[in-house]
Amino acid sequence: MDILRKLYSLEGKTAIVTGASKGIGRAIAVALAQAGADVAVVARSEKELAEVADEIGRLGRNVLAVSMDLFQVRDIPEKVDAIHRHFGKIDILVNNAGMNIAKPAMEVTEEDWDKVLDLNLKSAFFMSQAVARHMIPRNRGKIVNMSSQMAFVGYYKRAAYCSSKGGLSQMTKALAIEWAKHRINVNAIAPTFIETPMTRPMFEDKSFLEDVLSRIPLGRLGTESDLFGAVIYLSSDASDLVTGHTLTVDGGWTVW
Repeated sequence: MDILRKLYSLEGKTAIVTGASKGIGRAIAVALAQAGADVAVVARSEKELAEVADEIGRLGRNVLAVSMDLFQVRDIPEKVDAIHRHFGKIDILVNNAGMNIAKPAMEVTEEDWDKVLDLNLKSAFFMSQAVARHMIPRNRGKIVNMSSQMAFVGYYKRAAYCSSKGGLSQMTKALAIEWAKHRINVNAIAPTFIETPMTRPMFEDKSFLEDVLSRIPLGRLGTESDLFGAVIYLSSDASDLVTGHTLTVDGGWTVW
C-alpha cells in the first residue's frame, strides 16, 4: 500500500456513527465502511438501522446496529460499553445526530430549545465522554463532531440551532485541549445546506432556495458525498496533527 493510501485507509479501524439510520449519517457510515472501517450504526429506528447495517455488511465489514435514544443520556455509557465489547476497541466516533426546529426566535418554546440543545450538543458531549473512556487507555482516537456553518453565521428561524452548533464547535476545542495528551484528536465539520431526501422538500420553497444559493459563492447546495473527504480525512491517520479544528464544507458561505 503506498503512503497516501495508507494515510487515508481505515482498514482495521472501528467507528461509531450516531444518527446513522438515514440521510447524512447513513451516507457517512457507508463511506467509512468503504474506506475499510467496521462500523456501529446508532439511531432510534431499528428498521432503518437494519437496512443500513445490511448495506454495510454487504461490503464485507463487521457491523453492529445499536438502537439508542440519545435524549436518554443515562443510557449512553452502557450502550457504548456494549459496542466496545462487540468490537474490542473504538477508534472513531462521528457525532452526527442532530435536529432543527425551524421557528422565529419569538416563537421558540423552552421545550423546543431543550430538544435542539439536548440532541445537538448534550448528547455529543456524553457520547464523546463515554467513548473517550475507552480511547484513553489505548492512547489513540478520533472524534468528529458534525457542526454547521451556523456555528459561525446567523440565519432565520435557527436561534436554538445556531446556539447548539456554535457550542459544539467550542466544545470541540475544549475536548481537543483536554485529550491531546491522550493522542485523541477532536475535530468538527461544518457543512452548508446539504440536499438529502429529508431536506429536499425544504428547497421546494423557491424563495428560500434562491436565498440560500445567493449566499454560497460556489453556487450550489451540498451533497452527502461532499462530506466524505472531510470525514475520512479527520478519521484517518492523515489528520494526526489536526485537533480542535472545525473544517467548513460550505461552498464559501462563511467567507463573506
